[in-house]
Amino acid sequence: MSRAAIYPGSFDPLTYGHVSIIERGLRVFEKIIVGIAINVRKDPLFTVKERTDLIRQSFPDESRLEVDSFQGLLIDYAQLRGCQVILRGLRAVSDFEYELQMANMNRKLDDTIETVFMMTEESHFYVSSGLVKEVARFGGAVSDQVPDHVEEALANKFSDPQ
Repeated sequence: MSRAAIYPGSFDPLTYGHVSIIERGLRVFEKIIVGIAINVRKDPLFTVKERTDLIRQSFPDESRLEVDSFQGLLIDYAQLRGCQVILRGLRAVSDFEYELQMANMNRKLDDTIETVFMMTEESHFYVSSGLVKEVARFGGAVSDQVPDHVEEALANKFSDPQ
């Protein structure tokens, strides 16, 4: 049986925290499916295609990484993809409380699918996509939080008179 894990999130934008979880996940699992969650309650800065491209650009030669998108329940998507593992990154205790609720609900919906948590590296504990977007929107430096091509994409978005 292939050990693939789904790493879900909005990835709006991809940060070094996400990159770290993906890299470390690839050490544990045979394949990582980055599942870009389409949340109708959120108004993303980047389109799904843009987010997909930014993630792929970060891992150009990694054949064990797949980038996909999904809508609806994560557990339904995991079942559809035949994955038995959901990979989640944790930054702080507040993340854990929320993620524990989600993991328990997912277990209630399908107890054959496990959630595995990885702690974000200490250097990225404070980084969130929302914070990165806010800093970039006002011209602040985000080069320590995102890959160069993501920083460039952010600059293009915020310099665009939309």
